[in-house]
Amino acid sequence: MRSEDGGKPDAAVVRDALGVGVAVGLSGFAFGVTSAGSGLTLLQTCALSLLVFTGASQFALVGALAGGGNPFTAAAGAFFLGVRNAFYGLRLSQLLALPRAVRPFAAQWVIDETTAVALAQPTRRSVRIGFTVTGLTLYVLWNLTTLLGALGADAIGDTDAWGLDAAGPAVFLALLAPMLKTTMERVVAGLAVVLGLGLLPVLPAGVPVLVAALAAPAVLWAEGRRRARTGRAEDDDTVGEGR
Repeated sequence: MRSEDGGKPDAAVVRDALGVGVAVGLSGFAFGVTSAGSGLTLLQTCALSLLVFTGASQFALVGALAGGGNPFTAAAGAFFLGVRNAFYGLRLSQLLALPRAVRPFAAQWVIDETTAVALAQPTRRSVRIGFTVTGLTLYVLWNLTTLLGALGADAIGDTDAWGLDAAGPAVFLALLAPMLKTTMERVVAGLAVVLGLGLLPVLPAGVPVLVAALAAPAVLWAEGRRRARTGRAEDDDTVGEGR
């Protein structure tokens, strides 16, 4: 069925949304294994997926705890990674235009994957379908595979040997990379990587990601200074020509 305004066929939107939801949802298994291997209980692991439901933040939290980081520092790092979802929500609220009663429930599904699928749609109908199908599929699968991963952690053994702790960040980077379209966005991402990786050996677990968050304001400040200098130079040229 094609929407009345000539948008994308509903079946195509559902297919794309299911593809993203299933592909990413299966990586919840890696989170379950990693979380259990970091010392969290089955209940704590499942609660993180049910209530937090943002993979990058969840992996950051358990990774910092596994590295011996302070729980408050680990939670702060996870929080700052999750702040991006608030900005996604500002844009999605305009595109989805959901009733007020539904918005608090929909907010739980505002994550990288649902945002990427929703923003790729041409009409409000397809945006709503893409967001809903991606969110529902991913939420159910992520939580189911989290449970299975946590239950099977003992059978797998050393999670570091399998490299499962890298699955979540790898998925996050795969989704993020295509969104870096401008030079400024690439500079921010590159600087964040340099800060995060460069400070790993010298700062406690969980702190490097907090410092890496400073990349955005630092680049914005530098860009503002550059534009100010450029503006002054142009004004000087204009005054000179007037003479």
